[in-house]
Amino acid sequence: MTAFWISVKTALCATGIVFFAGLYAARFVYGLKRFRGIIDGLFTLPMVLPPTVVGFFILLAVGKNSPFGRFLLQFQIQLVFSWGATVIASAVVSFPMMYRTVLGSMEQMDRNLIYAGRTLGMSERRIFWTVMIPSCRKGILAGTVLAMARAIGEFGATMMVAGNIPGRTQTLSTAVYTAMQAGDRTSAFRWVLVILALSLPMMFFINYFGNGKKGG
Repeated sequence: MTAFWISVKTALCATGIVFFAGLYAARFVYGLKRFRGIIDGLFTLPMVLPPTVVGFFILLAVGKNSPFGRFLLQFQIQLVFSWGATVIASAVVSFPMMYRTVLGSMEQMDRNLIYAGRTLGMSERRIFWTVMIPSCRKGILAGTVLAMARAIGEFGATMMVAGNIPGRTQTLSTAVYTAMQAGDRTSAFRWVLVILALSLPMMFFINYFGNGKKGG
């Protein structure tokens, strides 16, 4: 069950990262008047690129031959083919899910609430946390669940950056790949059922809050 626990641990850590990154990125783009399309495209890019291409760019950024990678090597730290690499890959790939969902929710909220907060002398930071976040809570919740579901199912970027090391970087998705490569359909089917058992409740949860409950 090591692949299961690695996947769960990776998804939780990646979701924690993209939760705050997605919130602030959405708030940043929401307030932009110039170059919004360019920046929005850059933030959304990991969602439309092939995961292997995303993994390639991550390798360029954190690999041992990159400036950041050489800096980490001075402290005997190597991210590539480590558990940390699985978190980075999952976070990068799942980030657009959180960002796009939260941004869409912000664009649907009543701007008059923001104007009222400014009229009352509230700082932009306070408006963000006490006005925008509560108003967009359903979108934030949906984005968080979507990001976690995407992180659990990540495969391509993880294989590129973290590899498929049993007990270290092997996740549920890479375990399915390994089982199929070995001709072990029983194990592959078992891991697929585990992924479905994790992912389907998340989709039902999103549909319930997105369509079933009104208000808030």
